[in-house]
Parts: sequence; C-alpha cells; structure tokens
Amino acid sequence: MTDNGACYRSHAFRDALGDGVKHRRTRPYRPQTNGKVERLNRTAEEEWAYARFYPNEAARVAAFPAWLHHYNHHRPHTALGGQTPASRVHNLTGNYT
Repeated sequence: MTDNGACYRSHAFRDALGDGVKHRRTRPYRPQTNGKVERLNRTAEEEWAYARFYPNEAARVAAFPAWLHHYNHHRPHTALGGQTPASRVHNLTGNYT
C-alpha cells in the first residue's frame, strides 16, 4: 500500500511488484491510513534497523525477514487488542478457497 505519489504510478514500480501482488493506494487526504504506515516505519526503525549494531547494510537486510516474521506472527499489537496481525488474516497460507 502506497500513497498516490508519481513514483508509485510508474510502470517501473508496477513491474517491480511482480506477479501476484496487487498494488493498493491510500485514499487521498486520509491521515488515518498514512498514520498506520508511519507507525510501521517508526517501529521498524526502533526494533529492527537501529535496534542493534550491524557491521554492514547486508547484515541489516539479512535480519529483516526474521524481524518481519516476528512483527506479523509473534508481536502483540495494542491496536489489535493484543493479537498479532497474522491471527487476524483468514486463510493466510492460501490453502483454502
């Protein structure tokens, strides 16, 4: 999900998303949505990007998938009543239609 900036409307961005990814845009002038994105960015900075010393950028990037899994599957979110985001998604694995 992105805002409606010109860089996110380009063919290059669309092609970078790849197959099976649906690009969703925020509604214009909708601070509630943008606030959630900003909060995710702040949490990522505090808990992953700057939470510890990384010897280089490659090490920081390598640590991201584990942090994202923790964020979505194990970290309780107060906005979700202490639940995890993954617990709120039905058919997360895509095994059922």
